[in-house]
Amino acid sequence: MAALTEREVLVYREKPLLRDGNTLYYGDFSENFIVRFTILESEKVNDLDMATKIIIELLEKNGDDISQAKLTKKAERTSMWAALDIGIYWLEDILEMEKEFLKNA
Repeated sequence: MAALTEREVLVYREKPLLRDGNTLYYGDFSENFIVRFTILESEKVNDLDMATKIIIELLEKNGDDISQAKLTKKAERTSMWAALDIGIYWLEDILEMEKEFLKNA
């Protein structure tokens, strides 16, 4: 049996998606960029809480401490799917640009 302190990690599009309360983090923490989703408002729909106001932030990490990350882009969406869509696009785009820059350096 697994230890209770271990966390199961949800993987979406080959990157981890971690939740801490109303905050979700998407991306590989070993990379330089990560996306943070903060759920500000939600409403009950058939006994489920559905996010209705989400802040999306693309963060440039500075080491392992996410609290020191630099905000590079920010937006707001009214559904989790729309928030995931823009956040994943931003992350894939910046990681591809970083990869091309390092390849040409």
